[in-house]
Amino acid sequence: MELKKDAKYAMVVPSSMGIRITPVNGQPVHNSDLFKMQVTSAESNVGSISSYLGLPVKVLTTFVKGSPVARMIRDNLAGRHMDYEGPEVDQGGPWGYRHQINIADRGYGSRGPRVQNDRAGEVGRTLNVKDFNLDRIFGEEGAQILHMSGLIAALSPDTGQFCLEVARAARKYGTRISFDLNYRASFWKGREKDLHDIFAEIGSVSDVLIGNEEDFQLCLGIEGPDAGGKALSSKIDGFKGMINRARKTFPGTSVFATTLREVVSTNHHLWGAIVSEQGNWHVVEPRDIYVYDRIGGGDGFVAGMLYAILKGWEPEKWIQFGWASGALVTTLETDYAQPADEEQIWSIWEGNARVRR
Repeated sequence: MELKKDAKYAMVVPSSMGIRITPVNGQPVHNSDLFKMQVTSAESNVGSISSYLGLPVKVLTTFVKGSPVARMIRDNLAGRHMDYEGPEVDQGGPWGYRHQINIADRGYGSRGPRVQNDRAGEVGRTLNVKDFNLDRIFGEEGAQILHMSGLIAALSPDTGQFCLEVARAARKYGTRISFDLNYRASFWKGREKDLHDIFAEIGSVSDVLIGNEEDFQLCLGIEGPDAGGKALSSKIDGFKGMINRARKTFPGTSVFATTLREVVSTNHHLWGAIVSEQGNWHVVEPRDIYVYDRIGGGDGFVAGMLYAILKGWEPEKWIQFGWASGALVTTLETDYAQPADEEQIWSIWEGNARVRR
């Protein structure tokens, strides 16, 4: 995939930033009294592999004015070596705006994770194209890849239009577009037709389209794979069929990707992936991974794959680095990867967990 030359940023990522609250020691939320609070968003998760490995990343977002949580978010993004840009919105009193809250029990053993999204008053729902100079961001500064998520496109009518305008501006200036569909039923309720039209337009200008079987079916109306009771490893042909149908609907898209996950227990998964680039197939059959916290693994896969594309590696390595980046995230308390270097990720791909001295 040919990328824009002389761009200031490797990746630009629109996002609604928030906080994640997790009980310590893998305990359930309802019987815990000690929690860890961290900065989170699916989209900034995707930028983290690139930013930690030395590529320039910028987050487009919005903040609550005077909020200590907003300060925490800014400091976290700076600590991840990311630039950020966005307006400050007045809180508007105690019942006004705030940053979204994700309350996440990571589960343990035979007890599965439970996650509650508390997004009432979310300031990210106000993301509006009028607050950003897109000609400067994509024309003067420049970006090689714009990565967007369906979570942002579906937050509100304003954010749906924002994502459309950002995609159009990126396309105008030669930025490649990556779109992770990220279907959420609660976001789509009562807005199915409008959101389908928005997602279809963004999909039509995307160079990279990412999603699981539910995403492709419910966001884009593309028939999914056979849902029979077979193991994931034997369903790969069905997933390939789904991607082939997506390719017919979106002929301008050059890369399609999906992850494969089979849960043996909360802390033991089979993890695989499929990538199609220009009609060429790259498959990682599901392999054992051992999971500390599964949240963010899918974002980690996308992060690693996009980093490999940005580095100009051959397509065979895109899926390998993406698979290993996703596996890395599942070993961490954060839902984004903080790799020490590329070698740490390649060691995961190679299955080498020996001590390095």
